[in-house]
Amino acid sequence: MSGGCRCVLAAVVLLCLCLLVSTEAVGGAKSRPKPQRRPPKKPKVEPIDSTPPTQNIDIQQITGKWYLLNTASKCSYLIKHGTKVEPTVMTLTGPSDQTLSVSTKTRHNHQCWEILQEYHLTSTPGKLTLKGTRPELNTDIVIGETDYTTYAVLYYQKLGKVTVKLYSRSVDDLSEPMLTKFEQLADKHGMGLAYLFPFPTYSKYIYMVTNENTACFNVKVMRCMHVRAAFNYAN
Repeated sequence: MSGGCRCVLAAVVLLCLCLLVSTEAVGGAKSRPKPQRRPPKKPKVEPIDSTPPTQNIDIQQITGKWYLLNTASKCSYLIKHGTKVEPTVMTLTGPSDQTLSVSTKTRHNHQCWEILQEYHLTSTPGKLTLKGTRPELNTDIVIGETDYTTYAVLYYQKLGKVTVKLYSRSVDDLSEPMLTKFEQLADKHGMGLAYLFPFPTYSKYIYMVTNENTACFNVKVMRCMHVRAAFNYAN
């Protein structure tokens, strides 16, 4: 009797095993869940990319002499010495061979200094590049707004930090609406009034920084943003 029970029990166990194997065969073997792929990283958007250049920019018309009137920047040197900035005149020449020659004259220690640089044209009209010693040290430049005859707003970005500059064709101050507009443009990049550094009037030193015959210390800077900290406000 006991032998018969054992046979029946063995048959039941065998039947259960067969049903289990059959079920797995029909449903398929269970597999481990595949690790979920991380979503692709969004391309990095640089702050200056939110500022498109002037439409249909004419580089030839932007050449000539410009007087720096105001700068918006979080540069540590300007924050510390912003009250000591000197009149600064920028002269653009060219373009030739896909470059724009830049001469910046300013005063330092009661002497005239001329900083010479080259801005490289890019495939996007109105966007320029001042090359650094390495690509990541390049300075991206955007001609944001200009009417060619009165004012120009230029954006400079290096290492993710943006500086906004307001230039004028004459030594006279621009209209109040234009100055207010510049403040608004700077504020869009997180620079309120505390980060605005107006430059002094040019009447007192206009001869030194504008006269072509003035003897200046010439410093060629083809691959560097600044000559030294003292000239951070010049470029």
